[in-house]
Amino acid sequence: MAFEPGPFAVNVTDVVARRLGRMPALYESDFLLGLSIFGSRLAALLTTGSPTPFHRRDTAAQDAFLDRWLTSRIAALRTIAQSVRRLVLFCYYSTPEAHAGVGYHGPLHDRTPAVPWEGAAPGTPSDDEPIARVANPLAGPPAAALHRLIAPADTLPTSTDVLIVGSGAGGSVAAARLAEAGYQVTILEEGPLVQGDAFDEQEATSTERLYADQGLRASRDQAIALFQGGAVGGGTTVNWLIMLRTPDHVLNEWAARHGVTGMSSAEMRPVFEQIEREVHARVVPDDAHSPNNRLVLDGAAKLGWRAHSATINAKGCVRSGFCGVGCRYDAKQGALMVWLPRALAAGATLVADAAVEKLELVADGTAMPRKRVTVRRRDPLTGRFTSTQIIDARLVILAAGAIGTPLILQRSRLGGGGVGKYLRLHPTTAVSACYDREMYGAGGIPLSSICDEFSQSDPNGYGFWLENPPMHPALASVALPGNGAEHRGIMESFRRIGTIIALTRDGADRDLSNGSVTPRGDMGSDIRYALGPADATHVAEGIIAAARLHFANGATEALTLHTHPMRIRGESDFAKVRSASMAANDISIFSAHVNGTARMGTNADTSGVNPDGERHGTPGLYVFDGSFLPTALGVNPQETIMAVTSVLVERFTSRFRPS
Repeated sequence: MAFEPGPFAVNVTDVVARRLGRMPALYESDFLLGLSIFGSRLAALLTTGSPTPFHRRDTAAQDAFLDRWLTSRIAALRTIAQSVRRLVLFCYYSTPEAHAGVGYHGPLHDRTPAVPWEGAAPGTPSDDEPIARVANPLAGPPAAALHRLIAPADTLPTSTDVLIVGSGAGGSVAAARLAEAGYQVTILEEGPLVQGDAFDEQEATSTERLYADQGLRASRDQAIALFQGGAVGGGTTVNWLIMLRTPDHVLNEWAARHGVTGMSSAEMRPVFEQIEREVHARVVPDDAHSPNNRLVLDGAAKLGWRAHSATINAKGCVRSGFCGVGCRYDAKQGALMVWLPRALAAGATLVADAAVEKLELVADGTAMPRKRVTVRRRDPLTGRFTSTQIIDARLVILAAGAIGTPLILQRSRLGGGGVGKYLRLHPTTAVSACYDREMYGAGGIPLSSICDEFSQSDPNGYGFWLENPPMHPALASVALPGNGAEHRGIMESFRRIGTIIALTRDGADRDLSNGSVTPRGDMGSDIRYALGPADATHVAEGIIAAARLHFANGATEALTLHTHPMRIRGESDFAKVRSASMAANDISIFSAHVNGTARMGTNADTSGVNPDGERHGTPGLYVFDGSFLPTALGVNPQETIMAVTSVLVERFTSRFRPS
């Protein structure tokens, strides 16, 4: 992909080469293979009739070449082309030259707020709000001193009562509650510990450090990008703060279809209330929204749709806009600020940079065999997992997420049944519009409003909902549609772009296993996913609803994320959206809600764990993370995972006593 000289000029080849050199080995080999095929003389000959390879063509010819691969009916060619496109765009729009070209202000901590929706909001401070009304001393120049909120152990103990694998919304809550109940708890986290002003608000480096697989995780065909936390705190470190309770109709479905009892609306209400107190969940006040979030609130009001300000787990939020790359202001009340400090204060041990390879059941003549867990430690110099250690545990709780947990089970020969199946993603796409006013989606609270008018569009309680994402240039460039000059034209409007995301509650086709997770290579994953027919319909209707919100706010044109973006200008274009292809790599879809794969249920053939979270047939082995969800939720999952984990921990403690 070429970039003409001008305000965006940069040698993107060098940037891409450096990025390739930092990739995990499996991803590097995949990307290099794709690049070699794409850049070969044979590929050029078959694509254009001329053997002149891609890199020797002029800009217009390169754009045409790439476009032919992006729109090919051969799925493998679309996969390679999308991989090349996304890699180049992400690398390019991570550079200072590109930032200057699109008017990106960059990190908040070394400058003053540039727009009114950044920084502390005016008014009188109140503990009943999640935002700062006076300047946060950790915000603004000069940079704050490094905060040591939690401290991991350097060495791995040889044994423990309870071993928790993962430190996100499930693992950290379980660790805090069990340690406070007197259990000897050890927490293993595959990712590094990053905290305080080590969160540097640099999009490219932060994505590599804080996300699973350095932010490269995707379905095997590259059709769906998956954003999961990959550092201490898991998804709670990088999510967008929103707290939403599990809807009643979802809880009812769990009971009726999966045999999950003890989690009715009435039974869960006090659990949700407790969680919300513990993480300081508060409603975003009306004067604290960014223009991007006002699109949902104001548009829905004009259309007569249900929408409301979000509840977020924050205290003293300075509206930096960098929630997705970690909060350096100690405002986000997730694992790093709440649950892990509580766990460590109660005697738990946290070990970072420790990946679980597998576990073995060691027969000892009891009904509950001990577990011998093989752990790989990361070499701080190379960043690779090299040395191996063993830890012995009576009880193991897998909380490695809906990709990591089924992989550990399968590598341990404890798969089967529903393990690795029924992957649910809340498949998400976006609709953008260019406004005649400043929107600057990189600043402010990323997600502070929600429209749930269509969350139960079908009789079974499935549908979609509408929210707003943060818009930083590297990830925005990958998501925004188009190629070549068309894409550049969109990016040149970066500060005036408003974006609405439509998230679908997948699984509307009921027990269709849309996706799966299986091991690949050495510690790698093979992730497969395809939209079911009903889910695809909901994705299309979500696009249309997002476009309607844009029009209600005065936009005259809305762009979809199809490979060739559909330019929607009114009702007459909606039929085209409904008939457009939703096939892999014909439209950009992403997900930050990766669930399922070891779901709770009474049927061992179609679930991974029983309704208490225990692996079928394996006493003392539990799953406490998003993989235990019996269905997709139709809401952002953070609060549900924390609440369900709390219920399961209570059952756990009633069965096992601390040593």
